[in-house]
Amino acid sequence: MNDDRQPTADAGRDGNLPPDNADIRQPTTDDRRPEIDAFRKAAYEADVGSRPSVVEQAAHSSVIGKSGGYRHLNSFTLATIIQLGTLRFCKKFLNRNNDPCGRQFDQMTQAARSGRANIIEGSERAGTSKETEMKLTDVAKASLGELRGDYEMWLLEMGLSPKGERAVAEIQLDKPTDESAEYLLAQYAKFAQWLDSGDSVIVANAMLVLIARTTSMLSRQLEAQGETFLREGGFREKLAGVRVEARAKDEDAPVCPACGKAMQKRNSARGKFWGCAGYPDCRATIDIKD
Repeated sequence: MNDDRQPTADAGRDGNLPPDNADIRQPTTDDRRPEIDAFRKAAYEADVGSRPSVVEQAAHSSVIGKSGGYRHLNSFTLATIIQLGTLRFCKKFLNRNNDPCGRQFDQMTQAARSGRANIIEGSERAGTSKETEMKLTDVAKASLGELRGDYEMWLLEMGLSPKGERAVAEIQLDKPTDESAEYLLAQYAKFAQWLDSGDSVIVANAMLVLIARTTSMLSRQLEAQGETFLREGGFREKLAGVRVEARAKDEDAPVCPACGKAMQKRNSARGKFWGCAGYPDCRATIDIKD
């Protein structure tokens, strides 16, 4: 049976069919993109705002250790003085006659820069990698060792043996202040009578003493960093511990009765049981009752 009824012009408002001149195209994803993006943004902000970030969780769990603080290291202060002194030495005493290609200028200034820069970078990386901190501290020490060889060769080429300036070795540094630039310049001024001398022999001997002092400090820093690593572990170990704690919390795991660490659910031939996260150092277990 045919339906002869025709839709009226107002059928789009009141009937079941749209008017003849109506745009019957369905909304596309592009049409709805603004509202979709707004929805996703609101959902994301609500989700992120309701929980701490990974960094905040890690910091709260002591995963990320202390970093920075290099400006309070005497080794950094002396490395800065060495870099400044080396720049002035090279500008004052190296020329086209004794350094025609400029290689010695580049090598000495780069070695001095590397000594200071690696102290900074190692300190900044300490929070997430004790291994990197130790490696960079060692690179700083090696770079200053290379620079020491250049100053020794300067004296040897003149037929002189290195002669340490005892007064340079006895000068004590002031306690660092918040005004870092002013502090560093003030500490440089303590050695200026040697480092700003017009006699390259005096400057070279003074620099050798400063380098020896700095490398000795870096050696002690390396020892301390190694002891800290052995005592506290590295970033990966701490991160693994945090993951274990988070998993144990989700599983409502008990606390180890022997050492107080979180326990993990484990499987054995006899069934499931709680095992200490400190295994193999701690072998405590608790049976899981079905």
